Formats: sequence, C-alpha cells, structure tokens
Amino acid sequence: MRLENRPLIGILVTKRSSRKRILELYRLYHSLNLKLYAFTPADILWKEQRIIGLSLKKGIWKQSSFPFPHVVYNRCFNKKLVTIQRLEKAIGRNKCFNNINFFNKWDLYNLLKQSNLKPYVPDTFLYNEVKVSELIEKYKLVYIKPSYGFKGKSVYRVELTDNGDIHISLHSLNPRYICRKDESVQEKLNELLGPKKYMVQQGIRLSQLDHQYVDIRVLVQKDILGEWTVSAITSRVAYENYFNTSMCETIYDVVEILPQLVSLENINEILRSLHEISVKAAQEAETHMGSLGELSVDFVLDEQSKLWIIELNGKPQKDIYKNLKCYKRKIYSRPLEYAYYLSQIERE
Repeated sequence: MRLENRPLIGILVTKRSSRKRILELYRLYHSLNLKLYAFTPADILWKEQRIIGLSLKKGIWKQSSFPFPHVVYNRCFNKKLVTIQRLEKAIGRNKCFNNINFFNKWDLYNLLKQSNLKPYVPDTFLYNEVKVSELIEKYKLVYIKPSYGFKGKSVYRVELTDNGDIHISLHSLNPRYICRKDESVQEKLNELLGPKKYMVQQGIRLSQLDHQYVDIRVLVQKDILGEWTVSAITSRVAYENYFNTSMCETIYDVVEILPQLVSLENINEILRSLHEISVKAAQEAETHMGSLGELSVDFVLDEQSKLWIIELNGKPQKDIYKNLKCYKRKIYSRPLEYAYYLSQIERE
C-alpha cells in the first residue's frame, strides 16, 4: 500500500536557530510533491507522538504541531543514536537516514582496509599502539589526526627532514615545533595531543597545483531510486604554504583542475575511478553505519597520479558548493528524493 501522495518529511537539525536556514535551502531546490518541516531533538513530544516543527505555509514561516513524519533526514551532527532509534521505533525501521553522521575514522579505516578498496587506503595506526618515531623513520612523512575529527582540526603533519630534524606542523607547512635529532618526538607529541584518541597515517606526497596542496571531494548521495550516485566532484586548493585543504583558497569543479595535475590521457580513467571508488566506499560505510543517504569521500593524487582515500565525512559541508551553481540543485534535491523514495516503501 502506498502512502498519501504528499508524504511528510522531517529534517532533524541541531538547534532551533538553524531550522529556517536549512529548510529554505532544501525547499528551494526540490520539485517533489511532499510536505517538509524542520525540528530539533528537543522539539519531539514523545508522549503525545507529536513534533513542534517549523514549516512554510502560504509564504509564511510558521511553527506548528505536526504528527511524526513518514521519513526523517538527519542533519544533526551526532555520534549518539538515542533520538534516531526512538524515532525509528515510532515511524518504522530504515525510515530515518544518516543515522550516524559523525564518523569514527579509525572504524572506517579498518572497514575499507578489509574491502577491495584496500589499495587506495594509506597505512594507518592507532597513535597509542605504535612507536611514532619508527613510523616517521619508515615513511618520512606522517599525519596525526583525531579519530573523531572534522574540517582538518587538530591534524598534525610530521616530517623527517634530510638533516634528521623532525618538523611538526599544524595547518600550515611552516613547523610549529622542531625536534632535533636527540630530542624525543613522542614526548613532544604526547604533550601536544593530550588524552584524545588519535591515528597516525602514512603521508602521501601530493601532486600540487603551483606549489599548492589540492584534494578531491566526491559527494555521494542516494537518488529517487534509492541508489548511490555521485552528485558532485570538486577540488579544494589550500592557501599557499598550507597543507589543510579545509582552509581552502578556492574550490573548483574537478574537471577544471585535473588537466593541470595529470596527463590528458589519464583524466577519463581518474574520473571513472573517482565515481566507482566513491560509490563502493559509500556502500561499505553503510554496512557499518546503518542507513545513510549521503557522505563525501576525500581523495588526494600522489606524484605518480595514483588516487588515495584520505577520509570519509558523514555530514558533507554543502556551503563549499555555493559558487558552483551547476551542483546546487542536485546536492539539495537528492536527499529529499531519497526521503520520498523511503516514504513510498511499506513500513517493515
């Protein structure tokens, strides 16, 4: 049995002040026949089985009491599943998507390492289980990043120089700290990192654009048929002397950048690989995370034009596409297409 023609879709957001902004974006770019409202975890009235949500009615923003939606699109950046699990009990299994969107990078690394994507994943270790000095000796360059991290925060670049000194950098390539040959790099790092859980990742020597670091971000989303599909492939170019591409100077459509990074005969092969690997990575992540509707896969190209997966993000930043109008409709309409698809499947 199909639901009414206009399914009710709820967008779950972190705080009330962001309901209107988020709702406006998703409303603007879709053309489906559905009802949409935004709400926060605090807006759910569990006993009454109602939700205080914000919606647009006849051009006026209005806060009203709604029944539970047919489908929930989770835009609440979280590690905890409690709210989502309670909602699923009320509206049906697999009727909420992006259940977990604050990914544990160590778990995902292990997942990808055991899949056929292993060749694309740099060697990675738990910081507290290895001798960092030995890894620095082996790879000459490593990155140390939090297991739970975003926007490149607290990512350290550690490089063994030709004279035997070790440079520790944060965001920019200029070292914040220099460990001389006889100094303990482990002691310095322990002091910097504190109690948080970190990973150590083999450093990749990147192909650069005019001496600037470049990454490739692939946004993968499910469509109206419930299939994973690539919505956008962009390149972020870091500021000069910075390695953190989250603090980027410019964002390009990848087809503008690739001819400057690789030989022309390799471009189509790299684009095909980006599509295939990203969809496969999304499928692998979903087996571990539960119901997902979108994620982004960050790649870099090394000096030999080989692709490496650097990480997966469960809540892709969509403001990076604001100047790439060709992508905007797709990236905002796809989650609602997938929500519509889920609404048409009978409750399990």
